[in-house]
Amino acid sequence: MSNREVVTLSVGGVRFVTRASTLQQFPESRLARMLNDDDREFKLVNGEFFVDRDGTLFSYIMDFLRTLQVSLPPDFSDYQRLQREAEFYGFHLLADLLSQEHLLKPRLEILEVRVALQEMQAFFRIFGSCSTTVETLAEQITVFTGQQSGQSWNSPFPSQKPLVPLPLERPSHHDLVFQCGTDYSAGDQFVARYVSIKPDNRKLINGTNVLGLLLDTLLKDGFRLISTRTVSSEEKVECYSFERMKRPAGLTV
Repeated sequence: MSNREVVTLSVGGVRFVTRASTLQQFPESRLARMLNDDDREFKLVNGEFFVDRDGTLFSYIMDFLRTLQVSLPPDFSDYQRLQREAEFYGFHLLADLLSQEHLLKPRLEILEVRVALQEMQAFFRIFGSCSTTVETLAEQITVFTGQQSGQSWNSPFPSQKPLVPLPLERPSHHDLVFQCGTDYSAGDQFVARYVSIKPDNRKLINGTNVLGLLLDTLLKDGFRLISTRTVSSEEKVECYSFERMKRPAGLTV
């Protein structure tokens, strides 16, 4: 029987078809012994091995055998039951990994956007629980600065003068700061700051437009807006809170 290339199993009525070599990766397991007719728990019926266990949970065990990774759905919660099934089949390494739920469960990622919208300027500060996400946003956001006349500060098109990119302020690994709009310079000249957020190529100077693009970028990246609140009514500071379930990387054996 061990020489069969394709093996069919019926686990709790759920049918699985796989290679014998897949089941033999862990020689000490009951599935490997099953192929040698060395386990009475598995009954050979009409050319199929039958075992009275949970077929749904067995699908995760088959995925483990095929990929040698533990990768579970974000909403998975039956860690103890799956661990028990892994122990039944003799996959003790998998059972040990499942006992470490904190390594396998999705992590909740929090992001907060604070914005102060003033008449001619807008100030942004982004806080994130994941420094990698904040770093990615810092790479997406570019602030360009240049001088222009007071007659054209609110033009939707940047000045024809060359714009110079400015580095974003990074108070820590978990936040970044930038602003857009105009500052009074001298005479009728203003210093204008435009914001560009990849993959959008526009350079925006209006704070409301920048906020809209930033929120849209976060939503497309898998974040969910969970609350908005006014931090300071006098300074017109608004706070937008987001969350995202971040799936852990599959553990490789």
